[in-house]
Amino acid sequence: MPAADVLEAQTITSALVVDDHPLFCDALAMTLQAVTSATTIRATDSLTAALADIEAQGTPDIIVLDLNLPDVDGFDGLIRLKTAAPVPVIVVSSMSDARVITSALQAGAAGFVPKHSPREVFALAFDAIKRGERFVPEGCDLIDEDLHSPDDAAARLATLTNQQARILQLICEGKLNKQIAFDLSIAETTVKAHVTAIMRKLGVQSRTQAVLIAKETSFANILQDEA
Repeated sequence: MPAADVLEAQTITSALVVDDHPLFCDALAMTLQAVTSATTIRATDSLTAALADIEAQGTPDIIVLDLNLPDVDGFDGLIRLKTAAPVPVIVVSSMSDARVITSALQAGAAGFVPKHSPREVFALAFDAIKRGERFVPEGCDLIDEDLHSPDDAAARLATLTNQQARILQLICEGKLNKQIAFDLSIAETTVKAHVTAIMRKLGVQSRTQAVLIAKETSFANILQDEA
């Protein structure tokens, strides 16, 4: 499982809540104010709005994400947010069985809090992240996922750098190394080095296998808002 994100500052001054239920957004904002030192709490009701908010107002110290958004399929939203904003993301969801929690952590979440947890659980989650630990709710036994499952593929994709993610997207579009080098204004030898690193991170031996893993998680859509 990927290493936990660490907050660069010991205090949280800004947060972004991504949830399409207004009442829960309000309640979560109040909880964040109570258990952190956040003075700026932004809220959006979709992944598209969240990405636009980050681009317009900058990266917050932490993101709180609901999995059930109108424009998200599975863990794609989590991966896209991690690509856009390299900060800890806490998943807050009413779907809180062990498989969902395991998959969220594998896809890059810094912690998972069941949606209707008391305020004290949120405080524990933020404290764990400050220590560089992933937060898992009490009583949850994580599951060893199949290495070839879509959720594991999502976790592997989440380890790619932004440049590697862009290159994989171009590979999915059928472009050759020379074309990728032209599109990104980098040397072809640099592209080859990135492709080698991508295949190593994904645990595959060919570009075709890398494309198949990407398609399992709808990875071709991850950077579409950054074009």
